Amino acid sequence: MTTDQIILFGLLVAIFVLLIWGRWRYDIVAFGALVVALISGVVPIEQAFSGFGHPATVIIALVLIASRALSNSGAVELIARYVIDSSRKLGTHIAIMSGLAAGLSAVMNNVAALALLMPVDMQAAAKAKRRVRLTLMPLSFASILGGMITLIGTPPNIVIAEFRNSALGAPYKMFDFAPVGLACALVGVAFIATVGWRLIPRGSDEQKQPGEMFDFEDYIAELKVPKDSDTISKRVRELDDVAEDNESVILGIVRRGQRLPGFARRTVIEADDVLVVEASPESIDALVGALNLEYVRGEDKPPMLADESLSLVEVVVPEGARIEGRSALSLKLLHRHGVTLLGVSRQGKPFRDRIRKLPVHAGDVLLLLGPDERLSEVAGWLGCLPLGERGLQVIQRQKAGMAAGIFALAVVLASTGVLYLPVALAAAVVLLVLLNVVPVRQVYDSIEWPVIVLLGSMIPIGVALETSGSTGLLAGGIVSLADGYSPAIALVLLIVITMSLSDVMNNTATAVIAAPIAVDMADRLNVSPDPFLMGVAVAASCAFLTPIGHKNNTLIMGPGGYRFGDYWRMGLPLEILVVAVSTPMILWVWPM
Repeated sequence: MTTDQIILFGLLVAIFVLLIWGRWRYDIVAFGALVVALISGVVPIEQAFSGFGHPATVIIALVLIASRALSNSGAVELIARYVIDSSRKLGTHIAIMSGLAAGLSAVMNNVAALALLMPVDMQAAAKAKRRVRLTLMPLSFASILGGMITLIGTPPNIVIAEFRNSALGAPYKMFDFAPVGLACALVGVAFIATVGWRLIPRGSDEQKQPGEMFDFEDYIAELKVPKDSDTISKRVRELDDVAEDNESVILGIVRRGQRLPGFARRTVIEADDVLVVEASPESIDALVGALNLEYVRGEDKPPMLADESLSLVEVVVPEGARIEGRSALSLKLLHRHGVTLLGVSRQGKPFRDRIRKLPVHAGDVLLLLGPDERLSEVAGWLGCLPLGERGLQVIQRQKAGMAAGIFALAVVLASTGVLYLPVALAAAVVLLVLLNVVPVRQVYDSIEWPVIVLLGSMIPIGVALETSGSTGLLAGGIVSLADGYSPAIALVLLIVITMSLSDVMNNTATAVIAAPIAVDMADRLNVSPDPFLMGVAVAASCAFLTPIGHKNNTLIMGPGGYRFGDYWRMGLPLEILVVAVSTPMILWVWPM
């Protein structure tokens, strides 16, 4: 081996060890490796930051912003409202939620899809009085599977597509991943819904339902009845079922500035009436959507909603976070940053006493309250990963169709070759920002900057591995293991090795490293590189054995009360199933 190859292999080993150790965040590890590569000369100075301008990096950032638009417009909420019913049997609920998660993940980032559906699933679990740990893991795994269907569903697909462009002169198109990805998703979701969820450990009886994790007071709010509301001509008592479904109570009516006597149960509702309700901020916003109401503006606006920048956010504490082992009081969180710690959940066990003085552990879920523009910054300062907002931000439901239409048009233009994908997504994002579906202040908050830094740092290292001949050595080693057998056996080995790496490394980093190896293997075997690149795309996305291989698995760990060893029980048979389904599908759709 040459000196450059020795240095690069040493860097790969160091990255692998540090990511498994988890003491430092993956973006810091990757950026540090890039700095070492630059100082040692294995990555040329002129290529230092080429990864940050790479099309794959740009596409991932744009997809995340577009995903925020679908969230802000209530498009996902609208779908969930019509398909979720807490009275269904557990197996049926898991099948519907898993199918919905897979479908959404195909057209938006799979992490964003999970973050949007998690509160819905947790609310359904609370109403049905069942443990959320039985449904969150299926939801996470299904969202990972759905991301494999299209180019924009998961970062590894974007990485593989753009690597093909640089290596072979043409990228994969939007739905080139669909035949293999759809087959894996259909079989995987079927397994999850019928057998997989039964393999999840039940947990202890001490674990609480999601609604019991955090207790905070309801608020009194006034909601206006617009002229097109479905509530007009109904009596107040006729709204009780809808209010109960949204965990709200209607306390009375204000008409022409005067509060009607009592609870006004028999009063017929008129346009411009104001309903007085008691509920949590999350339930207030849900009731607005369910009854087609409006927030009362001006001086009559509810105190907690008067400041539209105030938000609640749940965050997960990873190992090595600034707050790990410390309390909110010791960090002076409220005094320094104006953010309050309202609750802590530790594997489903609630803590309500002296929350500010409670030492925080890795894996805890924290509920933070503070100004919207500060929460993202403070969460990052604490070293925590966002889990999902609790609903104080007003959803722009009237823009749901418009947001979905703009995004769909961008996908169609890119799929038909009218526009280059980054250009189509950029145009869609500009329109969504101009129409205020994504406010300017949310544009940069929508992007997962650690993923961007990771990808921007790993791409130059991946190029150096290829140009130095290091990937050729690795490819030769894998090919030698399959010596004397069909190239299909080499493909299976590549899938298994890549899948194993993805279980302990970030899936984007795994794709960057494995993509050039796939092309080198194809060259050595004198076959088409497409089957091997597709194998890497599938394998890099399928991280089901641990909570650290994919961010979706990390996000559910705290809320579901899962332990590290819980994932492989459903994850191992699912990974074996994916290998069994994907290999023949790849060889059929992308023959060697």
